[in-house]
Amino acid sequence: MDYSIVKELVEKYDDIIILRHSNPDLDALGSQIGLKEVLEYNYPNKNIQITGDMNRFNFLGEMQEIADEDFSKSLVIICDVSVYYMICDLRYFDCKEILIIDHHNNAVQLSTPEKECMIRYTNVNDNTKIACCETITEICKYNNWTIPQHAATALFGGLVTDSGRFQFAKGPTAFYAAAHLIESGANPNFIYNNIYVESIETRMMKSYFGTNFKLTKNKVAYLINDKTIYDKFDVDPFTISRGMVGQMAGLDGVQIWANFTYDYKNDNVMCEFRSRDIVIVDIAKKYGGGGHNLACGATIPNFDLVQNILDDFDKLVEEYNESI
Repeated sequence: MDYSIVKELVEKYDDIIILRHSNPDLDALGSQIGLKEVLEYNYPNKNIQITGDMNRFNFLGEMQEIADEDFSKSLVIICDVSVYYMICDLRYFDCKEILIIDHHNNAVQLSTPEKECMIRYTNVNDNTKIACCETITEICKYNNWTIPQHAATALFGGLVTDSGRFQFAKGPTAFYAAAHLIESGANPNFIYNNIYVESIETRMMKSYFGTNFKLTKNKVAYLINDKTIYDKFDVDPFTISRGMVGQMAGLDGVQIWANFTYDYKNDNVMCEFRSRDIVIVDIAKKYGGGGHNLACGATIPNFDLVQNILDDFDKLVEEYNESI
């Protein structure tokens, strides 16, 4: 892919603000922080800022408070997302120009139901990449940008986690990107120690979710976590939703698994969907979400739609198994 447009836009502006999706995973934060540090290193006279909500992944770095007037003179780069309802800061409506760097199988939706986005945007999306951090690594290589050590570590973190420690990588490109990041000084142990070393309480919590799931008739595994789950575990909704869906992975006979979690912060239900081989992203899109072919999600107003979603997954499993 020709990534020269990224360099052209970066060199066009002195002020750049980098956003990503809210409730960030390590790919979102790694791409945002990694790109910031790459641009600061290669363009030391530019003003590069980042902002957004934070969570337990704050070991990579801190966000900044950005004034409204800063948006009005800036190029806004949006990483790892292209739909308005997931972008961490809607002040992109007031910027000079927008660059989207994404890898999800979603159409761009910058306009909200209340307001049309009139800002010119460029969409750089390669959904063959397993992580946005992989895309940014390729952008750096293409444009001969040096990746400083901490930026390489941040990008490596997003690549490792979004690829499921490379088990979801399709083809060699993710490994090429990882090698380039290691050559640039990435510290894998820093990532592994912050992600995969966990407290005894966390391990016990994972054991709970790994043994309390249910199965549909076609062995779709699922968890339904209503508000009472927070009486058992003092954690945020994201930790249960995104963090615990993987406890149903790797089970013989289970081809699709889903996690439905009440989000007390927004009074809705966060849905995380995963699959070993069956493409499920169209189901996520049906319910207002999206993502990757085998790893995606959605947000629904309440638990009333859960059975409909499970029925759709059951049908997918049946059709897939009949076709092979």
